[in-house]
Amino acid sequence: MIAAHRLAAALCLAALPAGAVMAASGSSVHNGTWSVQMVTDSGLCERSYNYSIAIEDGAVRYLLAPGDSPTTVKGEVRPNGSVDLNIYRSIAKVDAVGRLAGGSGAGTWKLNMLGCTGRWTAQKRSSTIAS
Repeated sequence: MIAAHRLAAALCLAALPAGAVMAASGSSVHNGTWSVQMVTDSGLCERSYNYSIAIEDGAVRYLLAPGDSPTTVKGEVRPNGSVDLNIYRSIAKVDAVGRLAGGSGAGTWKLNMLGCTGRWTAQKRSSTIAS
């Protein structure tokens, strides 16, 4: 259950610790490091989650924090800023959709396995890709 809760934190927008890369659509406008906050509106998930991601040419990777589990992301951030991701950790899967524009973004997410739904917001922290 804890692993599933942490999966939701990897949401949105995105997650790849071991260098896995999702499909890229080729836009540099969103390149950089982003801080993401997820808030749970319903279900058995924790109230909120915070994490960091890196976006490079539409590819998203999770910036692994100490104690995190391996996570895989499939989907993309399109050049127009639309976000459509599936984030996998252990046996859980989060679906996240939304939009990035300028230095911020927002959208919704769901984790059907636990009946969780919520919203996410993102703020661009740097145009430099974190390693």
